[in-house]
Amino acid sequence: MALNYFMKTIGTLIALDLMDQGSLWELIKDLDGFADRRGTALSTQVCKGRSFQLITIPGKGNDFELSTRVKVRLLEDGYECWFDLRDLLAQAIKRNHFQAKFISEDEIQNRLPSILKWVEKANSKHNEYLWGGTVGPNFDCSGLVQAAFASQEIWLPRDAYQQERFCKPIEVKPDKYENLLPGDLLFFGTDKRCTHVALYLKNGFYWHSSGLQNGRNAIGMDCLHPSDANPVACYYRSLLRGAGRVQCCHDGTTLP
Repeated sequence: MALNYFMKTIGTLIALDLMDQGSLWELIKDLDGFADRRGTALSTQVCKGRSFQLITIPGKGNDFELSTRVKVRLLEDGYECWFDLRDLLAQAIKRNHFQAKFISEDEIQNRLPSILKWVEKANSKHNEYLWGGTVGPNFDCSGLVQAAFASQEIWLPRDAYQQERFCKPIEVKPDKYENLLPGDLLFFGTDKRCTHVALYLKNGFYWHSSGLQNGRNAIGMDCLHPSDANPVACYYRSLLRGAGRVQCCHDGTTLP
């Protein structure tokens, strides 16, 4: 009897009586993910087709309120965030397992031209910088990079500092970038922490989504070479930390 009930719930819409702690679900619409239980700060955005695991569940009976948020772990990148319950109900289907995809390093390299074309297309649409933006048309820096690779089924960690740790380090300096290949990632920030990421194109040029302060408030292209006197290029050149090459897909573990 229990087995029959379990099998019937697979593929059914999420509802309060099916929201068990640890259960797995797949979104059928885009949802915002928030940084905490009650705040307004956007943490990430989660596109239709992504999967998640419920970490917390809403209270039942008198404890239930539609304003409740539930904490989830996104299965493709291990990222944790909060969903508004009112937005989540009936917007996900149950699944019984999740398996991270393996893509070889050679195949990742084969898909990089399509990733770069995807960013170029995203740039052609009207967009603004959005902290936590990962669905588009508005992105933050790491959201743009993650979405670009995800367009080719290659999952990276969510945040810039995590993406830096995930990649194979490549030596780079503002006047020394011959080691870079199209599709490599550039990392910017302080000596202690990476705070910004970009996608390398060629000849010193890179795509990135930068904010209003010291940036373009949108996706744009800038150059590493010291001869580029554009204020945005100069600012990020001064923050260059390093570069990295994507060699594998993220396995979905939660990263610190």
